[in-house]
Amino acid sequence: MFPFVCFNASNVRRACSHFAVAIALTGAAAGISPIFETPAYAQKSEYSKGFVGAYQPVNEAFVAEEPDLATVKAGIPAIVAAIETQDDRFAAGNLIYNYGAKVKDLETQRQGLGLMLESGKVGEEQVSLFNFIGGQLSFNLNDYAAARDYLQAAIDAGYSSDDAGALIAETYFAEERDQEGIDYLTQHIANKRAAGETVDKAWLERGFAKAYNAGLGTAAADFGAQLVAVDPTPTTWGNAIGVLRIYGEYDDQAILDLMRLADREGSLKTERDYVDYIEAADARRLPAEVDQIVDEGIEAGLLKADDVFVAEAKSIASDRLETDKSDLPDLASDARAASSTANTAMAAGDAFLSWDDPATAEEMYKIALTKADVDTPRVTTRLGIAQADQGKWAEAQETFSKIEGKRAPIARLWTIHAENHASGGAEVAGATSPEA
Repeated sequence: MFPFVCFNASNVRRACSHFAVAIALTGAAAGISPIFETPAYAQKSEYSKGFVGAYQPVNEAFVAEEPDLATVKAGIPAIVAAIETQDDRFAAGNLIYNYGAKVKDLETQRQGLGLMLESGKVGEEQVSLFNFIGGQLSFNLNDYAAARDYLQAAIDAGYSSDDAGALIAETYFAEERDQEGIDYLTQHIANKRAAGETVDKAWLERGFAKAYNAGLGTAAADFGAQLVAVDPTPTTWGNAIGVLRIYGEYDDQAILDLMRLADREGSLKTERDYVDYIEAADARRLPAEVDQIVDEGIEAGLLKADDVFVAEAKSIASDRLETDKSDLPDLASDARAASSTANTAMAAGDAFLSWDDPATAEEMYKIALTKADVDTPRVTTRLGIAQADQGKWAEAQETFSKIEGKRAPIARLWTIHAENHASGGAEVAGATSPEA
């Protein structure tokens, strides 16, 4: 198990754990108090007489230079009871909301907001905003079902200024319904991409952390891949690769190809990383590669030269370097022979790849793929690696796209590696041959 870099949820749940909910409602929702100052104005609106009588003294207490908040609080039930028309309802809701904001009472704010929405008097351009605020308030009140209803209504009304959909996912997480939250967040992100909208990296981090901590390996791998596509740092690469190492149930050959990617992306960051790489490569099979990785680990200060495991791997690799290198021409000749087998050509490709000769490795792997009984996913993966190590990014992407089944998540990461380098121009970070 490798030390996982877990994300701090507080830095990606902005506006989720505790909202700043004292939002001033503007336009149609503001400045209602003056409408009862003159009978003539009141007559133009559909306010009931009983409501005006209940509302006016409470409103005056609220808008006074020194607000009498106790009077306002005591008068709210009577105002609500006096509602007869939709104009009554909207006016009551606005006063109650603003009082709630003044005294920082979230439930009272939500009551007022609900009355305004129920009145049908909220301007069409503000319905989505009001519903989003309702979702915020409900979330902070731990009423997650109501929060989902409000937030979905905001989305349906076209709200796009903030990420209401991602907050819906948070309502599921708050209820420890992690799978539903991940499913919703995944679909929400897909919808935003389909609409050509930018996906906030924080929500990818949130999805990754939640999926990983909930043991949802497939989802964690998906979010990890999305993260390295937009933020290809050694840390994000280490996390994306690490998830596959933990949940992928891969054999040593698949782990080897993951560790090769980690090396090329500079994400070998722990002793365990180097040990896993050395074990998967096997000094008896790929001495050049093991020798290189041992030296890297020692230089990085993550391996100790006198450690029994490290010293043994280094000794075996060093002893085999000269013989292994001298065998390369015969391996290539055998692979090119008409009678060669898939295993012969694959072994030759592996040897040349480990000796940092990706061009010859590419040739060997292509030969292997023409033979019977070839391990197609494994050989195709390494063909793509050989192409990537030459900077043949487009060809590598095409090769990786052919890989299906268990190795598909590995191929996806290698594809992103190729895409990132093709678009960003990062230097090829292939293996460096040790001196024989």
